[in-house]
Amino acid sequence: MNEVMRILDANANRAREALRVMEEAARFVLNDSRITAALKKLRHDFAAALKAVPGIELWRDTPGDVGTVITASSEKQRGGVYDIVVAAGKRLGEALRAIEEYGKAIDPAFAEQIEKLRYRAYDVESKLHTRLGSPRRRQFKLCVLITEALCKHHDWLDVAQAALDGGADCLQLREKNLPDAELLERAQQLVETAQGHAAVIINDRADIALSAGADGVHLGGGDLPIDAVRKIVGSGLLIGASTHNLRQADAAVKAGADYCGVGAMFPTATKQRKPSGIAYLEKFLAKHPDAPHLAIGGITPDNADQVIAAGARGLAVSACVCAAKRPAPVVRKLKSKMN
Repeated sequence: MNEVMRILDANANRAREALRVMEEAARFVLNDSRITAALKKLRHDFAAALKAVPGIELWRDTPGDVGTVITASSEKQRGGVYDIVVAAGKRLGEALRAIEEYGKAIDPAFAEQIEKLRYRAYDVESKLHTRLGSPRRRQFKLCVLITEALCKHHDWLDVAQAALDGGADCLQLREKNLPDAELLERAQQLVETAQGHAAVIINDRADIALSAGADGVHLGGGDLPIDAVRKIVGSGLLIGASTHNLRQADAAVKAGADYCGVGAMFPTATKQRKPSGIAYLEKFLAKHPDAPHLAIGGITPDNADQVIAAGARGLAVSACVCAAKRPAPVVRKLKSKMN
């Protein structure tokens, strides 16, 4: 029975540590009070459950534990917050399962209580992963939306190449009316052109984005919900979401959008909606200061300074580049303002 108590103690430590790592991410990285509270409650309930095994920590024998000197190289490598949280979640589930199984030798009622905590852990882990979004999440500086109808002087793919030459770090293919096969072909062309230079986002169509090997999909108000798309694409694709007010922004951030389109800043030919204006951008940044975003809507080199002065860290433009006789210099000018 001594061996069982050592196993319970070791895994109790693993579970407590994993819970704290996950809670810190929810609290300080995501500023999510709901998930933070759920993890804190789970941590406290786990501590209460362990009282059914009095003196569990007395069986600790760290010097005599052969496992302390056995490590895998992957344990020392984390690509960022997402990887840290994923590793902690796996560690938590494994630890609780071990406690549950070996706890049956101590007290079946205790094991049953741990089982319930394990299912709660799976649920909160899923919510945390959703909020973290994709591990590829980042803040773009300048995204150019490519729409053939706006390309007055050049072929759409030439405009895309000019945008890359000008320093755009993101290209979004925005074509609402193309047949699926043609849309897929264009998406593949754009991915091939931009490879290694900029991310490629496909408007509306997660299936096209996946098939073309794009970096992400951008969703509008009438598209599938973010959580539904996340189930389809997993964490491999970025998911962007259009927002026009704080209510929509709050919902998008909560659902795990990797970036929010914030607009429209100014009147635009592509949208008949009344502009939300720079006031909305300021409210968005005050409420979600760390959320990646792209201010969008009628932005040009002439008015971009107003948006940047309001705090925008990323811009999305379309007509001012697509319709330009010389797209690359327009992109360079916008990029220099962002820098």
